[in-house]
Amino acid sequence: MAIHNELGKKGEELAIEYLIEKGYSIVEKNYRFLKAEVDIITMKGNELIAVEVKTRTTAYYGNPQDFVNPKKINLLVSAIDNYVNQRDLDVEIRFDIVAILKENNTYVIEHIENAFLYF
Repeated sequence: MAIHNELGKKGEELAIEYLIEKGYSIVEKNYRFLKAEVDIITMKGNELIAVEVKTRTTAYYGNPQDFVNPKKINLLVSAIDNYVNQRDLDVEIRFDIVAILKENNTYVIEHIENAFLYF
């Protein structure tokens, strides 16, 4: 496995641990719809949260969350729309980003709630 894939997988594992510690229930991991993938789908109360995880080894080129571009946002929105419609869910929807920066041998986690609006 390529090093960047290993880093991404580690980031998703750390994000799941973090979210569970904060009281989120993990509903789905790596949900795919067409060309879209939602890293983590969680529930907290009556809110369904799509979580995009971005992990980087340096902030030299920008913070991890800066790499969630408009194309990625459109893909996330279409995937969650499909997820909710397939399951006939009546929930509020929120989009979060968990940005993880590896510094030496430690990881700094930043959870950005309501990272973007989808309408």
